Amino acid sequence: METLQKPVKQVVLLLVLLLLIIVVVKELYVFFPGLLGAITLYILSRGSYFQLIYHRKWKKGWTAGLYLLGYFTAIAGLVYFTFLLVQRQVQPFLNDPASALNSTRQAILNVQEQTGIVFMSDATLASLQQRLTQFLPSLLNDTVNLLLNLAIMLFMLYYMLVHGKEMEHYLGQLLPLKQCNIDLLASGTKRIVKVSALGIPIISVIQGFTAVIGYILFGVHDVVLWGFLTGVFAFFPVVGTMIVWVPLVIYMYAAGLNWQATGLLLYSVIVTGNIDYLTRITLLKKAGHIHPVITVLGVIAGLGLFGFIGLIFGPLLVNYIILLFRIYMNEFGGNISK
Repeated sequence: METLQKPVKQVVLLLVLLLLIIVVVKELYVFFPGLLGAITLYILSRGSYFQLIYHRKWKKGWTAGLYLLGYFTAIAGLVYFTFLLVQRQVQPFLNDPASALNSTRQAILNVQEQTGIVFMSDATLASLQQRLTQFLPSLLNDTVNLLLNLAIMLFMLYYMLVHGKEMEHYLGQLLPLKQCNIDLLASGTKRIVKVSALGIPIISVIQGFTAVIGYILFGVHDVVLWGFLTGVFAFFPVVGTMIVWVPLVIYMYAAGLNWQATGLLLYSVIVTGNIDYLTRITLLKKAGHIHPVITVLGVIAGLGLFGFIGLIFGPLLVNYIILLFRIYMNEFGGNISK
């Protein structure tokens, strides 16, 4: 009888544990980007941090604080740079939304009249105007969530660094896997994080700088802003940069700048569009390659799950599914080649 009760107790305990986990995850879901960010920064920092702690004998708390200060400075600098870029463009809308929207509407109509191509109907433009007026409250809410997630990220990162060795040892004991698969999980996680959190942003920065050169050569105004936007949309492989330079080319044709528009079109297709591929087969070859299809699917999933920060964590999530499938096959379905 007692032997029968033990599995029942085990199942009940696991069900209660699962229920509690679901409740906690549901309530803390909005803060998942902060947790994922802390895990990512920990994996990127652990090698150099452990070197300072265990070889140079630095104090854990002070060293972790220096890492937090460095990351906070980098994030604050990026936010301030972004604010300076968009402030001049957004300020007219904030001062007089109706006038700014009417000007934008008139510019779109002029481009459509010059090119003979209808990009947006009157109904679509009216709907867009209504959506933009409703955008500010949601933007404020998203900004608050972003700041909270950044605070949680730095808070979690501090304790992950200070208690890193103990945390890794405890997780190794909890995982019900063979040691070879635990090692595969650890090495695969490091590779995926390195490529997703460092490699993809590096590609975007390179494409942004490459696009800036083209914008300068062919007389585009506000080249820094357009280059920055090109770098942001370059997170979407192949078609991402087209979201920026295709409207610019159409506008230049509509404005009568035919040779500049043709030059920018050729430059964007030949140079900006191919720098992604060249960077992947050269700079990121040693770090590990992520297929563009996986990156696109990851970005789409990440934006839906985590918002803007999902541009990095989306590809990480999709690659992690593939890695866990490999581990499952190694554990239960026979070894497969790496």
